Amino acid sequence: MSGRRSRQPSSSNTRITDEQIIELVSKLHQLLPEIRNSTRRSNKASANKVLEETCNYIRNLNKEVDDLSQRLSQLLSTIEVNSPEAAIIRSLI
Repeated sequence: MSGRRSRQPSSSNTRITDEQIIELVSKLHQLLPEIRNSTRRSNKASANKVLEETCNYIRNLNKEVDDLSQRLSQLLSTIEVNSPEAAIIRSLI
């Protein structure tokens, strides 16, 4: 038997309130361009819609990063290491 005890977090410290959830969803709503643009007039979107759009937005950002990384790799493989173009790319990274 080990001397380790399982630690359970105190519910008063880890419990999130409805007000905190509403505030976080509101902050996400303000950050997401798709929702911000589509709900400009009413300024209302369901929490479900905000969370779905957040997931979609993150997936799209990840895809864009992957695509840009691939394009950069292809570009770097076609230029000479000591070329002016390579120096510009290195300065940007």
